Amino acid sequence: MKNLDPTRAKWIRFRMGLLCGVMAVGLGGFVSSAFRVQVEDGPSWKETAENQRQRRLHVEPKRGTIYDRNGAALAASVEVPSISADVVEMLRGIEGEKLQQAALAEYAPRVAAALGLDPADVHQKLAAKRRFVWLKRRVTAEEAQAIRDLGDPKKQAGPALRAGGAVRGLSVEGEGRRYYPGRELAGPLLGFVAPDGFGKDGLELSLDEELRGRAEEVRGLRDRSGRLIFSEGATDEGAFAGHDVQLAIDEGIQHVAERELAVAQRTYETKGASIVVLDPGTGDILAIASVPGYNPNDYGESEVDSRRDRAVTDRFEPGSVMKVFTVAAALAGGTLKPTETIFCEHGNYQMGPVVIHDTHENDWLSPTQILAKSSNIGALKIGLGVGEPALYAALRRFGFGEPTGLPLPGEASGVLRPKGRPWFEIETANASFGQGISVTTVQLAVAMGAIANGGKLMEPILVRKITDTRGAVVKEWTPHVRRETVPAGVAKTVAEMLTAVVEEGGTGVEAAMPGFRVAGKTATAQKVDPATGRYSEDKYTASFVGFVPASNPRLVVAVVLDEPMIGRYGGDLAGPVFRRVAEASLRYLGVPPAHTAPKIKTVTRSGDPADVTLAALKADPKPEAPPPPVKPDMGPPPPNTVRVPDAAGMGARAAVRAVGAAGLVPLLEGTGRLVKQVPAAGSPAAKGSTVRLVFEPAS
Repeated sequence: MKNLDPTRAKWIRFRMGLLCGVMAVGLGGFVSSAFRVQVEDGPSWKETAENQRQRRLHVEPKRGTIYDRNGAALAASVEVPSISADVVEMLRGIEGEKLQQAALAEYAPRVAAALGLDPADVHQKLAAKRRFVWLKRRVTAEEAQAIRDLGDPKKQAGPALRAGGAVRGLSVEGEGRRYYPGRELAGPLLGFVAPDGFGKDGLELSLDEELRGRAEEVRGLRDRSGRLIFSEGATDEGAFAGHDVQLAIDEGIQHVAERELAVAQRTYETKGASIVVLDPGTGDILAIASVPGYNPNDYGESEVDSRRDRAVTDRFEPGSVMKVFTVAAALAGGTLKPTETIFCEHGNYQMGPVVIHDTHENDWLSPTQILAKSSNIGALKIGLGVGEPALYAALRRFGFGEPTGLPLPGEASGVLRPKGRPWFEIETANASFGQGISVTTVQLAVAMGAIANGGKLMEPILVRKITDTRGAVVKEWTPHVRRETVPAGVAKTVAEMLTAVVEEGGTGVEAAMPGFRVAGKTATAQKVDPATGRYSEDKYTASFVGFVPASNPRLVVAVVLDEPMIGRYGGDLAGPVFRRVAEASLRYLGVPPAHTAPKIKTVTRSGDPADVTLAALKADPKPEAPPPPVKPDMGPPPPNTVRVPDAAGMGARAAVRAVGAAGLVPLLEGTGRLVKQVPAAGSPAAKGSTVRLVFEPAS
């Protein structure tokens, strides 16, 4: 600058100084701003950056599994693919609204074709340009693969808005779906799970909180495969997964119960039916079924009425089954003796303006005969002898009028008496033989279990335990005696009396089982017509409740058939269902039949079969040789009659043909092969009369 003009050199130095000053000020401002951003405002900027980088992800836990008592899965969650879209990612690199709309118009038909959807619906979802939108949930494996191919540039040839024609932003995500391996097995009991992941009926609803687990929100990222990368929070799915539930239900016995109940419904054309199989020693419910049922896998195709678990929700008048508990109350209260006889008024008894009838004309009957012949008059006299307060208290001790406490939605408590007042005399009489009160099938099974196990009312157990994903027990149910209903001696006496019901002359002979002594009670109860408020002449509830073996009970089985169209009597309709379910269940449990079925000794009094006394309740020590078969006289039948043909072992079609050829009218019950016909083969019968043909499936 020495060679320059001093004035110009001075100006150059001024400009250089000004430039350095400006640069110094700018650098100072930059350093100050950086200090403010990184030091003073650092925490807030860091939080903003984290919020932009990370997203809050809603993690739905895997729903717990429902097992039977032996570990067989009755309801499980399986992962199925669902398709979602990130439209922002799909349009990344495409600038301009028109180009983006054109891209979506080109993508929507291709995505719709892969998923079998309406292109207009897919375009509407994509047009919102959201970061996450469900396109189709729970897709097939073929649809999931088609979406993967759609996003693979190597598999997308031809012209497109992007190189290779691949569609970005599509994700195949695993989503839980409830699966019921047994299909219709225990459908009304288990319930179902809606697409939102919540249980909507049955155990799925009542245990929803335990099964569903703990949903979590965590901060994290998704990689290009759609997998979650957690930055904080739990990464172990088991930390908030649902609990597993083990039931007392036995899958094998449940299958037998449902099969026989369905056969009975078809055979007798019932409106509905229910059955409960109970272990009287522990209170474990081994099977609980109702028909019609449904398949929880396809619950949307079922009727609402089919989803109802009738064994716990439906109330009905029990009828003659209540005579068991009336007799037990009288024996326990000392108002009745086992050897006492009661005059049954020849089948008609006037109580004020009401006349009580028996099915058969009876004279003097013992308590055992009252149960065996199901005498209403005998039962009401026993009930009146007990008295209204004591009878009501006894029935409450057996659990009637209160819920059993099963973890099932909608359980009915039944109705034992009008609210706020005691029974009148006629109401006490009616309650003695099961009219004017209502119960459920589960209540009958639990109450009969108290007779079977020596007078102890057990807490019914449907759920045995709940465990977490690591196998630790969260909650467990063990056998628990709720209260004593009657003394053990009284329960044993009543149990022995009930064996007469299934012996010759009783109303439940169809429930008898070879090799086992059966104790039980039949019931045929008229239903109240809602339109008239009176008992219907053609609508009945047929039931049988019993236990086997009588001396050391392993099973209590309660069968209730609602409004059968073919037949009406509980012994004829529900008795065979009891027998088949009990026989199959005992074989399944490995309970061998006795070598000799015990017999009950009887004495006679005034020509009538007498009571079973405590001294006579003994089994014969030696088996008696069966009497030789007596062949019917096959001579010419009386005038205007024909011989009933022998159709034993025939199928339904052959039996109907044989009976019809003889000029008789066949009445069919059951399916399979003919095991019984009434009148017996060879007996004379008037032409045009009815022959009852009883069929059973081949074992």
